[in-house]
Amino acid sequence: MPASAAPRPVALVTGAARRLGAAIARRLHAAGHDLALHYRDSAADMQALASALEAARPGSVLSLRADLADVAALPGLVDAAVARFGRLDALVNNASAFSPTPLGTITAADWDTQFATNARAPLLLAQAAAPHLRAARGAIVNLVDLYAERPLRDHAVYCMSKAALVAGTRALALELAPEVRVNAIAPGAILWPEEGKPEAAKAAMLARTPLARVGSEHDIADAVLWLLQGAGYTTGHVLPVDGGRLLPG
Repeated sequence: MPASAAPRPVALVTGAARRLGAAIARRLHAAGHDLALHYRDSAADMQALASALEAARPGSVLSLRADLADVAALPGLVDAAVARFGRLDALVNNASAFSPTPLGTITAADWDTQFATNARAPLLLAQAAAPHLRAARGAIVNLVDLYAERPLRDHAVYCMSKAALVAGTRALALELAPEVRVNAIAPGAILWPEEGKPEAAKAAMLARTPLARVGSEHDIADAVLWLLQGAGYTTGHVLPVDGGRLLPG
């Protein structure tokens, strides 16, 4: 009798309905992953994405709606993915909360909102996923930010929350080794904010970028896939995908 086909790897991706999350989902799906895709508000975008991926490979996508600020909902995302696919090989913490917090206006609610999504949820999802990831000898990829290292004016809370996720990436790499690798990606100028950005600010940012151009969401998606499948001896690393913007000079 022919040997049965190896099971497809399974990835849980948060914030997967749009923008970077959707690009990551498409890239992993094309590489053969089955997907549990989390979203919060973008139901129509998630339905369109899931339908397209399902048309390409039926039975390969599970959509999961949750507010990542709801601590009680987090283990259920992992449980649902494992119940549907029988395993979990990868966790991609892509979802992010981003809003300005100029000094003098910062409230406890600002802190709670951004830290809940950007730092607490990735840690608790990793904790819930750990037994399954260990069994699969899987990997975690966290989406952080260049601003965790070089803060952005008027965004202290966001920068601090992403810096916490960088620390969490390294701590989890120690805690989950040797079975599970944990890395992060720090994007540079990939997608401009949806609310827009002044042209002068865009030009100034690109002037600080040696490659002198905006990157693509596909650059991030390719980096995620590499960290999940190709970087077998890499853990606790933050990979800048920034066109060289962090280089001194």
